[in-house]
Amino acid sequence: MVHAFIIEPNTYNAFENEAAQLEQCKEWGLLSEKAIKTKAFFYKRNGMNLACSIIGFVDKITAVIEFDNNQRHCIHPSYLKEMQAANYGQKLNAATEESVGTESSEIVEGIESLELEPSQEAAPPVAEVPIEEPNIEKANIEEPKAEEPKAEEPKAEEPPKGKAKKEKAPKLQLPEEKVKMIATVTEFTTVPNNFSDNEDEVVIYEAVSITDPEMEIGSAWSSHSATLKKMELEIGDTITFEGKIVAKKLTKHPVPYKINNPSKLQKEQA
Repeated sequence: MVHAFIIEPNTYNAFENEAAQLEQCKEWGLLSEKAIKTKAFFYKRNGMNLACSIIGFVDKITAVIEFDNNQRHCIHPSYLKEMQAANYGQKLNAATEESVGTESSEIVEGIESLELEPSQEAAPPVAEVPIEEPNIEKANIEEPKAEEPKAEEPKAEEPPKGKAKKEKAPKLQLPEEKVKMIATVTEFTTVPNNFSDNEDEVVIYEAVSITDPEMEIGSAWSSHSATLKKMELEIGDTITFEGKIVAKKLTKHPVPYKINNPSKLQKEQA
């Protein structure tokens, strides 16, 4: 049987072995930290309860599962975790009813706000008519003053030069494979997860650079995984590791790059 709802991945990272699968499932919260082997998972949708297995991932927030008919599907790990609850269907129905009521009230508020706009926009033109003649006289009086700043023209040209430099800054050509990197921990924080009630824990780094080949990255972030938590990192700690870096901005933070699957972690001595 072919499933019509499938979102098949174009490419994905398959787990190298069962140990890699266990570690990733623990990081997603799909298995407990004490688990020594995987378990059966189920995909629930529109009354269906389909057995599936987790075979890899596209990125840290997109798992890839496979059904008995060999079809592969992309899903958020937290969404899959919620599906394992026995009362998942009941929660989904209640959430749907609540969202319908909320959307109806938002539509009514939107219509009411639109009705107010024409009267607000009509007022300014009436007030501007009697002011036109005084504005012309002021312009004539201030003409001699406008000629004085000619000596400062070179300074006025400086901002465009600065802008031109920013526009010409080349984009980083990030390597596609895992590389050796070094980074310094600058912040521990959380970001919203649209698929779960809990926020995702993340680590923000500064002075990030690739050691082989040499390349300065700047700031980057990664998930605060179980592996990182075991190192008991603190702000200011410098670590070396191997990982893949991609262009992915952190939600609500000016951090443009993400570090995926850091491994072979070592804390540098102060």
